[in-house]
Amino acid sequence: MNSKVCGIINTADKYVVDDPNNPGEYNSTHLLKAAFSNIDCNIDDQKLSSGFIALLKLLNDIDNNENLEGDKLVEYAILWLSYKLDQKKENETTKLEDFYNKNIKTNSCYDQKINADSNSKINKSVICKKIESMNIDIKDISNFYDAFKSLCNMSSEIDANDYECNKCLENAGEFFEKCEKLKNAFDINKGSSYLQLLSSLSNDYKKFKEKYNSKCSNISLVACPRSSIIKNTLIAIAITIAIIFVAASIFLGIAYKRKAKKCKEENESLINYSGHDD
Repeated sequence: MNSKVCGIINTADKYVVDDPNNPGEYNSTHLLKAAFSNIDCNIDDQKLSSGFIALLKLLNDIDNNENLEGDKLVEYAILWLSYKLDQKKENETTKLEDFYNKNIKTNSCYDQKINADSNSKINKSVICKKIESMNIDIKDISNFYDAFKSLCNMSSEIDANDYECNKCLENAGEFFEKCEKLKNAFDINKGSSYLQLLSSLSNDYKKFKEKYNSKCSNISLVACPRSSIIKNTLIAIAITIAIIFVAASIFLGIAYKRKAKKCKEENESLINYSGHDD
């Protein structure tokens, strides 16, 4: 689990807050100032989408030595956005792609601050493909964010200077419990988006275990008592994923190629349009 990613997500949670002057709305000004030295785009009408754009910029600026792919970073930002949208009681949008088309693509910050250049780690093509691949309800995506945040908290626990390897992890039980609920709540054989998110979460956990083992060699990870959830929940998830991995890979590969073609055409039209403006 990458501590820099978790730190940026925590910053987004801290800076994108309820607007006291507009109940039910978010204020993203502080996050935008953290991401951009000069805010020259209109943010008044699309505050949450502007916060999402700022988060993408902060994630894109993570040192390349971290070996984080743009596709994965966009996924983290989408989890955060879906969680924030789900918290809005008056949110009428249920599909992520609908919110993207209505609020993000039309946001002037998106055109001005997010690169269309394929050489950029996070660019419009990567964002477009990732959003179109998540064809499930925003509420469902937000449930995966809860588990992801628990994993980030676990990472913060072992990063603490006073952490002792023989101590149980406070957030581990919560993480295992949330993963068990996800596994039971969604039919991962039914939709590729659920499989994609669950597989991604499982991979993040494996990276966390590598980090833990590097710091606490020969000491097993132990969750603090929380419930009757079996501690090998993640093993069960990994087995489930492995059983359907081949079929899912074929399905996702076909879907990815179709979406890549569509997004490439959209980006080329944007670049051509910009060229005419010059």
